[in-house]
Amino acid sequence: MAGLLIAAVVPGSIADQLEVMAGDRLLAANGQRLRDIIDYSYCVSSDFQVLLVIEKPGGELWELEVEREPGESIGLQFFPPEPARCSNNCIFCFVHQLPGGLRKPLYVKDEDYRLSFLNGNYVTLANLKSSELSRIIEQRLSPLYISVHATNPDLRERLLGKSGIPFILEQLQRLAAARIVLHTQIVLCPGLNDGEELQRTVTELAELYPAVQSLAIVPLGLTAHRRKLPQLKPVDSDYAREFISDWHPKAKMLRRKLRQPFLFIADEFYIKAGFPFPSIKEYGDFPQIENGVGMVPLFIKDAARVVRRARSIGKFRATVVTGVSSYGFVAEFLDSLSRKTGLDLVPLAVENRLFGSSVTVSGLVSGRDIIAGLAGRETGLALLVPDVMLKEGEAIFLDDVSLEELEQRLECRVIVFDSTPGGYYQAVIGLNPKSVNV
Repeated sequence: MAGLLIAAVVPGSIADQLEVMAGDRLLAANGQRLRDIIDYSYCVSSDFQVLLVIEKPGGELWELEVEREPGESIGLQFFPPEPARCSNNCIFCFVHQLPGGLRKPLYVKDEDYRLSFLNGNYVTLANLKSSELSRIIEQRLSPLYISVHATNPDLRERLLGKSGIPFILEQLQRLAAARIVLHTQIVLCPGLNDGEELQRTVTELAELYPAVQSLAIVPLGLTAHRRKLPQLKPVDSDYAREFISDWHPKAKMLRRKLRQPFLFIADEFYIKAGFPFPSIKEYGDFPQIENGVGMVPLFIKDAARVVRRARSIGKFRATVVTGVSSYGFVAEFLDSLSRKTGLDLVPLAVENRLFGSSVTVSGLVSGRDIIAGLAGRETGLALLVPDVMLKEGEAIFLDDVSLEELEQRLECRVIVFDSTPGGYYQAVIGLNPKSVNV
């Protein structure tokens, strides 16, 4: 059906005063038919007088003339666009390595430039039509987040498992010429897109600076459920040490040349290598933090601040679950926090049985993993679970185990907390009747 279904109307807004309601459908704005919320934002962004065409559920059409002050919202809220499906067959695709029995949405691969603009999702542009590229430029959909992996066309086709795709460098050059800001990433596959090929990719992307604002190198993720998939080498500790020794100096040279941080190495490389992290200043304004770049150094910095401000809370014990890769710095923080507050905060690294022991991040720990990891253990006053382990907005883990079920199975109180140092501290404060503030 044409137009945009209105999900909600902000109370007291212009739309509310005009008696627009959730369930109505916005067909056009200023004479333009609307395909999605980007069209709507583009049409109304700069006009203080807007003509809206609304279709009521019964089919009645309303034409509404809206006058507003600069910066004033009309008050319409819409459902997010249905993501376009990915037709790539990437040899390192994590979705292809998922076990059975998970929630259906987890098996959906999206490849949608609109969600790259709206939510920061990474896309390859391999399925991008020329009309969509023109739309990005016309409507200035910036910034975008692009999975490059390799600029060598033949190698990129091999990595994406698809032939006849557009040349990524030509696409990026056209976007750069239109001053679209681009953040890029390389999923590193040892023996394939490293070595000379990585040097080529980094060099060609750096030549597009400042349009290409950042480049992150992240290691591929391999689960225990790879079936009938290409054999790939993991990024192990030896590889990580050699890689950082080679590429950290190159990242510093690029920073000096471009006069700002450009090339970023994912935290996981440093964790696997057992090397210290770069200084905070080397991460700039953290453009790749959602990609696992700079998240741990920032945690460590914030942890020191929280410990400095922490006060004595009381005497009780609580268990805090974490992923294997984050155990070291979380345990160090909890030890410092315990000594400052008088508490006994016990970290527990949960081995990933769902995806396999090679998957070590906290965000992929399942409810059953936690249950297995706590078998025969006393949790103390409560079990603290970081929010990254749960589906956003819902009290449920990847394997559909709910918080209620977790409490019942473990026979203990479970507390979900914001997975920042301040979040840890506020969680333990909340366990004590006599609370204090940071």
